[in-house]
Amino acid sequence: MEELEEQLLREVLSFYRGKKNELIPILLEVQGNFSYLPEDAIQLIASFLNIAEGEIYSVASFYAQFRLLPLGRQCVTVCRGTACHIRGSHQILQEIEKAVGVKEGETSSDMEYTLETVACIGCCALAPCLRINNNVHGEMTLEKVRGLFNPESSSGLSLDGRG
Repeated sequence: MEELEEQLLREVLSFYRGKKNELIPILLEVQGNFSYLPEDAIQLIASFLNIAEGEIYSVASFYAQFRLLPLGRQCVTVCRGTACHIRGSHQILQEIEKAVGVKEGETSSDMEYTLETVACIGCCALAPCLRINNNVHGEMTLEKVRGLFNPESSSGLSLDGRG
């Protein structure tokens, strides 16, 4: 763990008393700072709370909001809600997998893309839709997907939302 990261982690822990019931709040705060739960952080948290690392991994893997691996710079989330499913989100997901070279739940080796799905983004009127980081893209088609992930494509969309 880099010195700056360890310093940040120790600062986070300084607000807690080292009680076992503080585990989830600590994990949430650590993930808020690092975007995932680094292995070194888990070791330090286990020592701070005087619990086994395995207990932390059990909690972290039980709750869907915790991540044990870092996210890519572009976190692509495809909606699998009913409206999106009916309007072709499965094909949208397959096209994105082809375009970025990763399957659902994976991060590209260059750390550019993480691809995930959710039960609903909450934009049913825009179905099928996806989110790239904090930007929602609605009424997706295979051509729009190609445009998002291949800027030379005909649609002219871009990941930064300016296209």
